[in-house]
Amino acid sequence: MGSAKKSNTERKARIEEMRRAEQARERRNRILTIVASVVIVGGLVAGGVVLVQSQSDNGSGTAASDSSGKGKFVTGKDGVKTWEGELARNHVTKAVKYATQPPVGGDHNQVWMNCNGDVYTKEINNTNAVHSLEHGAVWVTYNAAAKKADVDALAAKVKKTPYTLMSPMDDQKDPIMLSAWGHQRTVTGADDPNVDKFFEKFVQGEQTPEPGAACTNGLSQ
Repeated sequence: MGSAKKSNTERKARIEEMRRAEQARERRNRILTIVASVVIVGGLVAGGVVLVQSQSDNGSGTAASDSSGKGKFVTGKDGVKTWEGELARNHVTKAVKYATQPPVGGDHNQVWMNCNGDVYTKEINNTNAVHSLEHGAVWVTYNAAAKKADVDALAAKVKKTPYTLMSPMDDQKDPIMLSAWGHQRTVTGADDPNVDKFFEKFVQGEQTPEPGAACTNGLSQ
């Protein structure tokens, strides 16, 4: 029992340290971010395209190639599915056809979805959410088969957990799914103990390609 409390305390301290580092980095890099945004907009072929369009994966045209299709899920004894294969990390402006739904990695938009305990009531763009996973976030998704009580309870959990986000996803296979970069699992409900286990392991976990990267000042509904 003491070990569990110590682990939870250490995890909270680690996340809080990440948040402080993120805030300091955001203040330090604010001017550089603005300059970079101007350069990106100026480099677009169509001069009339606005920045908001570059933040969406709903644009017309052929979907960007995505190497997340070069691999497969392998399910561990704990029920967590791990993607075995290459997960691309290129920034793209087109829609991406992912190998899984929800996706667990691959090419993504240059702008992340805010994931500082953000709960979205409408579906969000996969390409932005995947960028959040790259930053070490856990993404909770659900479809119409999920019970309202479970959705509400999970939303409450997400709202108090940095580096998490939640949104509906009508075409996913199971009612409630949890995703991190390269990892995914289904849970039976909000009281499933595997929810806490997944959060404990994957919120800013070892799988994170960019640990401590921002989960604020991104895209929001």
